[in-house]
Amino acid sequence: MGNYMHFVAPGVSYIASDATWIESNAIQQLITTAQLPGMTAVAGMPDLHPGRGYPVGAAFFSEGRFYPALVGNDIGCGMALYQTELKVSKLNADKAEKQLRSMHDHADAEWLTEHVSDHFVSHPFAASLSSVGGGNHFAEFQQIDKICDDGLFAASGLDKQRVVLLVHSGSRGLGQMVLRHHVEQFSHGGLTENTPEAAEYLAAHQQALDFAQHNRALIALRMMQQLRTGGEAILDINHNLVEACTINGRDGWLHRKGATPVNHGYVVIPGSRGGLQLSGETAGHR
Repeated sequence: MGNYMHFVAPGVSYIASDATWIESNAIQQLITTAQLPGMTAVAGMPDLHPGRGYPVGAAFFSEGRFYPALVGNDIGCGMALYQTELKVSKLNADKAEKQLRSMHDHADAEWLTEHVSDHFVSHPFAASLSSVGGGNHFAEFQQIDKICDDGLFAASGLDKQRVVLLVHSGSRGLGQMVLRHHVEQFSHGGLTENTPEAAEYLAAHQQALDFAQHNRALIALRMMQQLRTGGEAILDINHNLVEACTINGRDGWLHRKGATPVNHGYVVIPGSRGGLQLSGETAGHR
């Protein structure tokens, strides 16, 4: 069995097997990020890769101040897994493909008026709700192929006979606006906790988290409507955020950039756009 935790500098580590290839630029970004004022520890995940100045697939813990730039512009990006009412045996793949191809990325105004939460109806970015967006975002119907732990699978509430839907998306243009507004005022220097400036960002950050979660729910609803089925959310967890937390008795701020929490029950680990794994609480980060 190979090593999984690698320590590259004080307070800097990454999790990967000996067979995992990680770009040296990503590790250098991890080391550079660890040198930010107040940064106590940084950890890279197995999918660690270089970002725009800061690594993606990592978590960062700081004390006394936090860094919106580490969260990035897609605040609240995450994954939602739905179990549909559609049975795998009843799914006609060719017909389903045609139904989904006729679906536009953005919903029309009438649909949005009917389905968008009252809280977001008059939101400046309401027109973006129910859209997946670009980059590595996606939404797809999937079939459960293999069960590795019967006990965990039974506890999850999933049914192998039913089609599932995985949605990966975020806060769309809202998160971009929040980050741009912050960087224009403070550059990448971060914010001191318990200040009016910190409170202002955290309020906007929470709105983006709520927006992203509502967006994934609307994407799922539209796609299920295309196939004339319903469903329920099994999980919805975001992996781009910053939150106050206590680690080893020390209060601080945990930033996640493409790093899924494992303290919310199950997590989805997408190996490719054609497959995924559902893991229990003992699973590592995404």
